[in-house]
Amino acid sequence: MSRLDQLLKILAAEPGDAFALYGAAQEYAKAGDAAKAVEFYDRCLAADPAYCYAYYHKARVQADSGDTSEAIATLRTGLDAAKRAGDAKAAGEIAALLDSLT
Repeated sequence: MSRLDQLLKILAAEPGDAFALYGAAQEYAKAGDAAKAVEFYDRCLAADPAYCYAYYHKARVQADSGDTSEAIATLRTGLDAAKRAGDAKAAGEIAALLDSLT
C-alpha cells in the first residue's frame, strides 16, 4: 500500500484529519497532480486554518503551475495565519517565498 493509499484510508475514517490531509496534498504534489494537491491543501486549511506550512506548499504548487496571482494571495493569507499563530519560522519562510514572487 502506498503512502497516499494509507493517508486516504485514514481520511476515510477521519475526513477532517489536518495532518493526513496535508500529507495527501504533499503526495499529490510530489506526483505532479497540482489540482488534487491544491484541493487537499484547501481541505487541510479548512480543517485547521493555522496549519501554516499548507499555505506555503499550496502556493509553491500554484506558482509552479503558473498561477502566480493565486500563489501570492495564498501566501498573504498564510502570512497572516502564521503571525496570528505566533509561528515566526513559518512566517519567515512564507514571507521569503512571497518576496520571490512579487
